[in-house]
Amino acid sequence: MLPGSMRLSELFPVEDVLVRFQPGDKWDAIRQLVDHLVRRGRLPQSAAASIVEAVLARERSMSTGMENGIAIPHAAVDGVERVVACLGVVGGEAGLKFESIDGKPTRIVILLVIPRAQKLLHIRTLADICRVVSRENVREHLLAAKTAEEAWVTLSEGDAARR
Repeated sequence: MLPGSMRLSELFPVEDVLVRFQPGDKWDAIRQLVDHLVRRGRLPQSAAASIVEAVLARERSMSTGMENGIAIPHAAVDGVERVVACLGVVGGEAGLKFESIDGKPTRIVILLVIPRAQKLLHIRTLADICRVVSRENVREHLLAAKTAEEAWVTLSEGDAARR
């Protein structure tokens, strides 16, 4: 395990894995995921608007839609002590338009809020997540999950296999 590398099971508590996630579009997805983390007390209410704006600004400058139905909207912000993350599995076959690299709709949206001072951790965390969710069997199980617990177990097992 790389120093500073984080277990995905720690990064995503089961309560922050949302299955049958139904945002209107990618902008709504970002807002809903930030709102979820604020409601859960993982992000400060006082910083919610600035965090949403930081992630939206990052997304406007360059889409975070990857390949294989994955998007990882993220931003480095002040006022956050450690990486905070939330995962939404978009319900339905249509997915979301995220201007992804391969042009396919997004079905798995992973929001990352990173402390501005921890750039290296930011890059490592993105790499760790990509290594796990880029595996086809992990994506298939996430999309098939009926509960947050099933999706969380898939992430944990995929992460364990990566190590």
